[in-house]
Amino acid sequence: MSKIITADICVIGGGSGGLSVAAGAAQLGKNTVLVEGGKMGGDCLNYGCVPSKALLAAANAANAINNGSNFGITTTGSLIDFNKIHDHVHGVIADIAPNDSVERFEGLGVTVITEYGCFVNKNTLKAGDKIIKAKRFVIATGSSPSTPPIPGLSETPYLNNENIFNLKKAPKHLIIIGGGSIGLEMAQAYNRLGSNVTIIALNFMENEDPELVKVLLGRLKYEGIKLQEKVSIKKISGDNNQVVVTLDNETVTGTHLLIATGREPNLQKLNLDNASVEHTRHGISVGSNLRTSNKSIYAIGDVTGGPGFTHKAGYDAGIVIRRIAFGMFWTKANYKALPRATYTSPGLASVGLTEKVAREKYGDNVKIISWPYKENDRARATSDVTGLVKVIVTKKGYILGACIVGTSADELLAVWTMAISQGLNIKSIANLISPYPTLGEINKRAASSFYTETLFSDKTKKIVKLLSYLG
Repeated sequence: MSKIITADICVIGGGSGGLSVAAGAAQLGKNTVLVEGGKMGGDCLNYGCVPSKALLAAANAANAINNGSNFGITTTGSLIDFNKIHDHVHGVIADIAPNDSVERFEGLGVTVITEYGCFVNKNTLKAGDKIIKAKRFVIATGSSPSTPPIPGLSETPYLNNENIFNLKKAPKHLIIIGGGSIGLEMAQAYNRLGSNVTIIALNFMENEDPELVKVLLGRLKYEGIKLQEKVSIKKISGDNNQVVVTLDNETVTGTHLLIATGREPNLQKLNLDNASVEHTRHGISVGSNLRTSNKSIYAIGDVTGGPGFTHKAGYDAGIVIRRIAFGMFWTKANYKALPRATYTSPGLASVGLTEKVAREKYGDNVKIISWPYKENDRARATSDVTGLVKVIVTKKGYILGACIVGTSADELLAVWTMAISQGLNIKSIANLISPYPTLGEINKRAASSFYTETLFSDKTKKIVKLLSYLG
């Protein structure tokens, strides 16, 4: 016999977005059920953000040792124990896992069901031998790595983000298919840890500013990573010892293959038609209120399509909590200040409109301001002067977008994210007082350059001269 559970809110999916909704709802006194058939913490904790950044940290440490001569420190080279790197990565996951565990959420008062859920009708979900009837459902099932339809791929052993972090030995030659953030991050990490790396892609970081992408790709080439762009893959073949990728005019042979060509929403197990929830293969259709076509059901994060960021899922969770728990039904999602970051060295981060999109939308009412890392004293002190802050503003100083390539780009972006979110004028950033010497001064100098042309014009000089007579 199935056990019937009634709830105020049933959250489907125990990734970052779903956990945020479940924790918030339960602590606000809502009778909350969480349904998760896979690992608690979802992709971010187990296969994505956490392990990738832990691996990059190890790679950056190896790179720092190997390049100590830049600071007058001579070493005999780093000895890399990849098995210990594997343990480091999984140790970080284990350290964070208790925050996302079944035990923690049950301690918060959440009823956790460790089964996959599927809809029976518009307000009923079945998970194992449990039947959940809830006033509101929140679908937060995330996404999984997609597999491109390349001839021979299905018969060839390959890696994706769900199994690459299980490697205990660095690949001799890693071939990566995909030119997005995941592909570039893994390329640099494994290259710095001793692998030969080739990346094959139609385009690299196609949604980012080409000027800044060029800087990043230049560094990757300098470090020895081979980039194959705008090529067509004819077929893939291989076994556990060798992989062969056949292109238009050549073949690339390696020992391991990583597929990093995007993600697809996890919809298959949900039986959405039973709940009258409209969807396509690209995700569940939602409005800015994050409601689906079934007004009792919300959907958040990757499962709705669009940018697959953990911080987007967290933002969505906040919208849903305000609507469901506090009755703030006027609250809607606005992604104009949704940041993007690639954690390579140099890093690449952006928020708001790119220059191309801004010019298409605002025409001649667009001004580009920038400041290079090489003009920053902190960057000089660390001998890391590769980089640029670029800001897109209107001619009256309204901030439309910003992009940064360089050390700590992800952290430096925060001030521009806040500025766009709050509708601040460029003057607000120009008037900031940054401690000296910090990379943060680059943001201030970029903002201040908005006024350079006017400040040092002939007209201003005449005004200053006149004021000197009066003074």
